[in-house]
Amino acid sequence: MISSDTSRFRYTNKNGDRSGIRISRVLSETVRADSENVRWYVMGDDDTFFVPENLVRVLRKYDHKQYYYIGSVSETHWQNHEFSYNMAYGGGGFAISYPLAKAIEKMQDKCIQRYPYLYGSDDRMQACMAELGVPLTKEVGFHQFDLYGNVMGLLSAHPVAPLISLHHLDKIEPIFPNVTRVKALKRLKKPITLDSAGLMQQSICYDGPRKWTISVSWGYSVQINRGILPAREIEKPITTFNDWYETGDENSLTFNTRPYRGNGCQRPYFYLLSNAYASTNDTTTSVYAHDGAPGGKCKWRMADPSRIRHVEVYKKPNPNLWYKVISLFLLNNYCHLCCWTLQKCCCNLTHIFGESEQHRMLFVSMICADTFVFVDVIKQSPRRNCCRVLPTNKNDTLLIDVGECRDGEPF
Repeated sequence: MISSDTSRFRYTNKNGDRSGIRISRVLSETVRADSENVRWYVMGDDDTFFVPENLVRVLRKYDHKQYYYIGSVSETHWQNHEFSYNMAYGGGGFAISYPLAKAIEKMQDKCIQRYPYLYGSDDRMQACMAELGVPLTKEVGFHQFDLYGNVMGLLSAHPVAPLISLHHLDKIEPIFPNVTRVKALKRLKKPITLDSAGLMQQSICYDGPRKWTISVSWGYSVQINRGILPAREIEKPITTFNDWYETGDENSLTFNTRPYRGNGCQRPYFYLLSNAYASTNDTTTSVYAHDGAPGGKCKWRMADPSRIRHVEVYKKPNPNLWYKVISLFLLNNYCHLCCWTLQKCCCNLTHIFGESEQHRMLFVSMICADTFVFVDVIKQSPRRNCCRVLPTNKNDTLLIDVGECRDGEPF
């Protein structure tokens, strides 16, 4: 599809580029070109990395028949101050439901004419959303990454939400060191294939005898900290990165952080993914190698993490991490609702959206000639997984099990 001429639209922003008009109109032009069997329109940049499985998981929470504008804001405060805290950033990606896209298509050209002074496409889109009265529904798994440097600290403490996208991969350092950006992203392919729902989900546990606090970002990294640190601190990203304006000021970020300590005792040891595979039918093994960064001298009287060269993490994939089956009913003698073919009752999978504010769905499917299965699925309340240190005779290896938290965990 070739974009139409936009020369008739005024553009007066001295710092931007009028291509923002053309990009913002891609939505309307796409709606006009083909709108059959569409539920969502997803926008992203040419340097945006999506995890499609998690994108689908997130959108599944929402009724696509209603007006939804879903995305997230910048990580740098001044970016949001300059543009809007109510704007979804296109680099991180955003999704627009079909009815809302149709409404935008009807009024976008007139709307754009009222905002010649705006910078780009994202703020023009948000301006039209504001005129329609549609707010931004924030999903923190969309990552604009208005950051510079090494984002390892941020990805090692991902929010409790599916990882949907990564942006500005040409601005930040490769997410794995000593390889190209493309090869670094390819390394994520294995954990995405094994357990996309759990990708970069943080779990926290403690090695009591050695007085270590351990944080696992599954499929990406493990960090070992000396001392018993509260979860409230460990869930904060370490500032291995800088804000978009490179001020070095933690107050310039839109989330809480903790400093990357210069003290050798307080500096965590990082281990990054080197391999991942399905070890059994229901368990995955992911292996993490020390990143090579020096730990620094420490006089604390406790075990030294520098002896650990590898970490092995065992985890059972849970594709329903963000959803929960809450009831199961077997009902007989309902075959009159369906058609008969070869003496078998056949039904199409039917999705009945009721009580949408609770994100409930009723799935009706056929398992035999005279029995229906009714499965009630509800959005799972978010909670981090927990991890447990496992015994081993290997002095240079740490073994960890990751799974749902048990009573009394993580302590």
